[in-house]
Amino acid sequence: MTSNLHTPERIALIDKMAEIGPKLADRAEALDRSAEFPYENWEDLKAAGLLSIAIPKSAGGLGADFVGYALVAEELGKHCASTALTYNMHVATTLLVGEIGGMLDTDAQEAAFIDDRRKTLWQGVVDHQHIHSQPFSEGKNASATAGYGTRAVPVDGGYLVTGRKIFASLAGAADYHNVLCQVEGDERLRLMGVPHTGEGVEIEGVWDPLGMRGTDSRNLVMTDVFVPHEHEWLPPGLFNQSAERFPYFYMTLSFAYLGLMGAILEFTGEYLRTGGRRDHAIKQQGWAEMNITYEQAQALCYRTLEDVQLDPDETQIRRAMSSLVSTMEGAPKMASTAVRICGGRSMLRPSFIERAYRDARCGATMLPWSVEVCLERLGRTGLYPDGPQETDGDNA
Repeated sequence: MTSNLHTPERIALIDKMAEIGPKLADRAEALDRSAEFPYENWEDLKAAGLLSIAIPKSAGGLGADFVGYALVAEELGKHCASTALTYNMHVATTLLVGEIGGMLDTDAQEAAFIDDRRKTLWQGVVDHQHIHSQPFSEGKNASATAGYGTRAVPVDGGYLVTGRKIFASLAGAADYHNVLCQVEGDERLRLMGVPHTGEGVEIEGVWDPLGMRGTDSRNLVMTDVFVPHEHEWLPPGLFNQSAERFPYFYMTLSFAYLGLMGAILEFTGEYLRTGGRRDHAIKQQGWAEMNITYEQAQALCYRTLEDVQLDPDETQIRRAMSSLVSTMEGAPKMASTAVRICGGRSMLRPSFIERAYRDARCGATMLPWSVEVCLERLGRTGLYPDGPQETDGDNA
């Protein structure tokens, strides 16, 4: 599907990802079995210049905006969904420090701060191909969205960061783990680039999940890790402002799942077109249901992307959350129907559908906009005279 979103510049970026996509798809089954990080895929991303997709052309990047990235992430999700999730964690940082940070209100000192940090981060990605991760979740409560326990202690030249992040994607591969933390007595959130090689950094646990197995999302433990001032990527408190004024940031994971939905549809269609299977009425009905689910999710996502702006109104936020739920719940629904259509052999490895079903089922749990969080907020929207009522743990 193309839309008004598909400008020539964005199509060129989608084509760049599509060009390397088949190589990534060929490795997906082996990565799923090993649950290892997709290093070869990332070498292909580097070679194509795609690590700098959201970095301005003037700084050596490809110059994509938020919408352009969304469309490219959808394309990547068609070929290897777990690689698309790791890629999201990297690009999310460059978007946050770049385009999103540029939208926000800053005074002269803050503007100079972020301009300096951008140059450092962009140069690292463009010239040295640094990989960034963005582990936020700490598992402090059932919804994992209330507060942050990670602390930064000011010292000469920077900070000592101590804390623990769960589901830290790219745990063994990132050059920088960009964590949210706070200084004692200061409620403002700070985004710190914790160096992977820093003394006091430990990756713990074994990564052996249901699906999305190529993300290497082990736990990140930090004990008095030194972070220099130049690796505090945003002025203190600017992340708070971005979370409040640009909530679209929290739906970026869904673009990978939308791509996965497209891949499930393509695989099932090819199955039905071979061996006379397309004449089976029950399979046709399932195929129709899959198409409807996919078209609804993609149309709602694209409609949301048309609205992307600073300070969305209540209707636009509701649409963004609805889009995420439609995708994260639509993907496993489509995969389940595909299993029924394609029959028993689809449940046997190395069936694409077997892997896609497991990958798709993981989306609903991903924070901070998990399906449960979105449904909770959507369930209150429009029912109270003063707007949606917040509950404890609802600050992500």
